Amino acid sequence: MELTNIILLFDKKNQSTSTAKAKVFNYALASCLSAIKSIALLLILLIYCSINSIAQAKVKAQDEKLVVSYYANGQEFSIFGKKTSQGYRFNGHAKKIIHLATLNWPPYIGETLCNKGWVFQFTVALLASKGYQVNINFYPWARAVKLVEQGRIDVLFPEYFIEETAPSDHYPQKTRRELLSLSNKFPGGGLALLQRKGSDFNLDKGLSVLKGRIIGVVRGYQNTPEFDGMMDAKVFSVVEAVDEWQLIELLTSKRVEFIVGDPKVFTFTINNSPLTPKQKQRLLNKIESVKPSLDYKPLYFAVSKKSPQAKQVMKDINIAIAQFKKSGETERLIQLDGQCPDVTLPLSL
Repeated sequence: MELTNIILLFDKKNQSTSTAKAKVFNYALASCLSAIKSIALLLILLIYCSINSIAQAKVKAQDEKLVVSYYANGQEFSIFGKKTSQGYRFNGHAKKIIHLATLNWPPYIGETLCNKGWVFQFTVALLASKGYQVNINFYPWARAVKLVEQGRIDVLFPEYFIEETAPSDHYPQKTRRELLSLSNKFPGGGLALLQRKGSDFNLDKGLSVLKGRIIGVVRGYQNTPEFDGMMDAKVFSVVEAVDEWQLIELLTSKRVEFIVGDPKVFTFTINNSPLTPKQKQRLLNKIESVKPSLDYKPLYFAVSKKSPQAKQVMKDINIAIAQFKKSGETERLIQLDGQCPDVTLPLSL
């Protein structure tokens, strides 16, 4: 009996010691994991700050040497610009002054792009060739649309074609074409629905198959007349985003079934994100375009009808677009942009 008690006491002591050791081990492990998490978060923060600093330095370096060159009548013209508190100004000594609103929409246009993108260069060249001082401001798209529809800024670009019946988001009783005039078109890009890979969905039977679906769109974007008409009629549910990156996040997190936009813009957005090359490829492997695509979308300048110089600006823009197309200058600017390191895309959808 005494021996049994001694054994029981010994076992209890061992259990107590083991429990104490386990508690110490668990505490040490928890401390270690906490430290690892803290270090990981610190590293992520440092990487983000580093990337942000590099991007800011890149923008600053580009802003210090702002120049747009174009050819007209066999002669090269160089238009110098500068960063202002409001945006970018070119041909500062010109007496005719025009203000334009745009967005960051790479690879077509963007503040961090090489030469700000070909659409930026094209726009400055067009207007400078007609003797304008060119002032370009970057905004979120919905705000850019509002400012031009209100007449506070003269021109919105780049815009898709706007149907005569398309309603204004800012003037409920008016259509957008009552507020804006569209220029002649210039080269644009594709428009498609994107889905998570493996969804096995197509548009062979038309857009009617989208009934009841959940689709991500960028707030304020024009798409196609049929798609936008269905959206306005609430045939499918819509989740609005501020830009293409937010749309990608909505799709990959399964908050929406599809997103709509230019596949080239989505590809560029992913390739120029802070992700590692492997993460970029994994993300691109998760999404795909829905076949067939929705449309090819040429681009336009939208001139505010409230601008006091609206008619003359529209006339000058259309003449310049025709001249640049005929001379091959539009295509030259597009090809020149293709030589920039920003638009070399090793990964694609």
